[in-house]
Amino acid sequence: MRITVLTVPGCPNGPVVQERIIAALAGRQAEVELIEVSDQEEAERVGMAGSPTVLVDGLDPFAQAGAAPSVSCRIYREAEGKTDGAPSVKALGEALAAAGLTGATDEDR
Repeated sequence: MRITVLTVPGCPNGPVVQERIIAALAGRQAEVELIEVSDQEEAERVGMAGSPTVLVDGLDPFAQAGAAPSVSCRIYREAEGKTDGAPSVKALGEALAAAGLTGATDEDR
């Protein structure tokens, strides 16, 4: 599994999402790559819908219909309505499990 974090330079949520990815992986193996995106053309090319964008095997599991590629900040909304600048450990764990990463338990999230 390959996890790519797309972020603009200096994004305060870049390190947050990386820490949450590590927590969601709970020791399981995946390739994690950070890519800094600095202009709109590159955001369109790599599929960044705001910073940070998390891609799992090239797909954005948190994609919102109609969201355009952007070098802006991204807001993530949890099911209960809470917003944050990065997906929660639980949401990341669910996305990783949906993408086929096995071994996840509720304690891991």
